[in-house]
Amino acid sequence: MLTAALAGAALALAWPSTAGAAEWPVTVWLKPFDFSGPSEDTTYTALERAQRPWSVCAAYPHLKDSYWLSVNYGMVEHARRLGIRLQVVEAGGYPNLDRQIAQVKECAKSADALILGAVSFDGLTPAVREIGARIPVIAAVNDIADDGIAAKALVSWRDMGRVIGESFARMHPKGSRPVKVAWFPGPREAGWVKFVEQGFREGIAESSADVVAVKWGDTGFEAQHLLVEEVLEERADVDYIIGSAVTADAAVSILRARGLENRIEILADYFTHGTFRAIKRGRVKAAPTDAPVVQGRLAVDMAVRTIEGSLTVRHAGPRITVVDFSTIDGVAVDDSLAPAWFTPTFAVP
Repeated sequence: MLTAALAGAALALAWPSTAGAAEWPVTVWLKPFDFSGPSEDTTYTALERAQRPWSVCAAYPHLKDSYWLSVNYGMVEHARRLGIRLQVVEAGGYPNLDRQIAQVKECAKSADALILGAVSFDGLTPAVREIGARIPVIAAVNDIADDGIAAKALVSWRDMGRVIGESFARMHPKGSRPVKVAWFPGPREAGWVKFVEQGFREGIAESSADVVAVKWGDTGFEAQHLLVEEVLEERADVDYIIGSAVTADAAVSILRARGLENRIEILADYFTHGTFRAIKRGRVKAAPTDAPVVQGRLAVDMAVRTIEGSLTVRHAGPRITVVDFSTIDGVAVDDSLAPAWFTPTFAVP
């Protein structure tokens, strides 16, 4: 009984109090859905409570890595705070467009709003247009074509790619010794990948990078592990491995096993529990965080505001911060990483 009481108390402390409105530092695009237009940094004030226990469906590309686990935590946390119901479905990976279309159509039947972390930029457009005619659709994390979308809670993945490219360029400016780079953009079919690719290329334009290998693939650990192994077999002279947080996780273990951790450097283009630990240990040089926990909270808040007719900010995302060994102790970890006790949660009743 004492153990159960202590566990209950711990969970009660883990979830935030509903007293007072939460505030999050965000970037707001003044012309919604136009990343090339003007934006401003501001503070987003969240709702304290929903007017009714609305039902919201959230669809993810997958829950195979801790990035989406952190998004899941943010959504679950804020749904409980607001007093709404949340149902979560996940497609199992970026190749599974048909599965996600079927999931969102079914899930949206009983929902007041749909939050969509899309596996494809435009592959879901017909389904989104159909669903959006009945209930609000909020794009979360991964950008998507605008048709049928009521709001977007996400950052510019072009900026995510650019800032890590610029980090590389500061370490290896143009005119310095050429540095051979293996680049792992992610799955070709994913909506965010073409943007991170554009941004990364822009970021390294003023660097000494010589991109000698490019490997596309799903962001599952096994897939990235195989791709990193392929590169090292094909190009023994690589100086840098740059790619997703999962790529970085795979590279850390492979380089350690091969005794190459002191010769080949690693950069990640987003931030997870694995990159946090690897940066702390000096195994990964840097990664940008887009605060996935806050993105999850923001998507839920936007969904409820849209249902209730109080939405004023249609396009916002957390401010991007580059994390390296010198800055990692100052990072707002609670905004970026789910706590260790959290496990994938598919329903908030």
